[in-house]
Amino acid sequence: MNKKNIGVIAAAIAIIGATAWYLQGAGEAPRGAAGAKGAAQPPTVVSVIKPQRQDVPVEVRSNGTVTPVSSVELHPQITSTIRTVHIKEGQFVKAGELMFSLDDRGDRANVDKARAQIARDQAALADVERQYKRSEELVAQKFLAQSALDTLKSQVDSARALLAANQAALRATGVAASYNTIRAPMSGRVGAINVFPGSLVQPATSLTSVTQLDPINVAFTLPESALGKLLAAQKNGAVKVDAIAGEAGKPVTGTVSFIDNTVDPVAGTIRVKARFDNRDSSLWPGQYVTTRLTLQTLAGAVVIPQTSIITSTRGSFVYVVDADQSARQVPVARLHGFGLHAAVSGLAGDEQVITEGKQNLRPGGKVKLAEPAAPKGGPTRVATKDPS
Repeated sequence: MNKKNIGVIAAAIAIIGATAWYLQGAGEAPRGAAGAKGAAQPPTVVSVIKPQRQDVPVEVRSNGTVTPVSSVELHPQITSTIRTVHIKEGQFVKAGELMFSLDDRGDRANVDKARAQIARDQAALADVERQYKRSEELVAQKFLAQSALDTLKSQVDSARALLAANQAALRATGVAASYNTIRAPMSGRVGAINVFPGSLVQPATSLTSVTQLDPINVAFTLPESALGKLLAAQKNGAVKVDAIAGEAGKPVTGTVSFIDNTVDPVAGTIRVKARFDNRDSSLWPGQYVTTRLTLQTLAGAVVIPQTSIITSTRGSFVYVVDADQSARQVPVARLHGFGLHAAVSGLAGDEQVITEGKQNLRPGGKVKLAEPAAPKGGPTRVATKDPS
């Protein structure tokens, strides 16, 4: 065998040895990985907070509509023509202020006629009374029969009755004449005016409207479940309601003035009204507002983020970190949710409640606290170090 063949054989042997060595290392790798997989799992990294104790108002929000306490559409009570319009559209008027004058010439003439009739009746009554007094003296002196005196007495009574009837007629004529002046029935804002001087009007004609703006009502509905708390709050005093018009509107505070006597069985709601002082006219009839009603205040409630609460078929619970750095389930009941937080029962208030990483937890599982993040408000994040 020559040297060339010996070199080829040696190279082949070297290649076979390298291949065997490589395959042996590759076979050991899975065994090593399997060994690592079988080792204990590392602690779960979680973030925790410490609950806060604070007074939590139980609020109910609802959409409402601004409605006037009273609104009157004015109509004439007689058929006539408009003589003068004393007000302008959009003007504020006081109760009793003159708004419209109708053509009253015929009614004034009837009043004058009735007054003249009364004056005539008064003169006739005075004459009969004088005759009656003279007849009484003559009867006393036996110069006149008693029957004649009785006749005069009847005439006096008749004249008095006629005078009373004509006085009543004068009052009736005065009432009819008063229909020619239309005054504001209450203080408020005048709406659109639909007539002008010279317009022929009748009882079906709408002249304008007057709407009371101060105070003003807001009507809204609440769910049936809030009725019990609302009635209990009303027994303790006035129930305050905040109304906000628009996204950038400022809240206006009023009080509940009306609770309907029947729950709507279809919608499961109860109608409620609140009354507001509206001197600055911040609320306008027909406007949509958001109402915020405080039913009660939970004093010293335990507050945690709502994201830390887990709901299952067995109820609601949270995970807390025990002293041995293990996770423990604590059942809780949500008393009231507001924004990102909720007031709950079931916690003492000194626990470390897990907020992030809980999806990988099991009761008794070991945990490792993450580095504390910058506080964003609400419950304070616990700043603790990893004991390991």
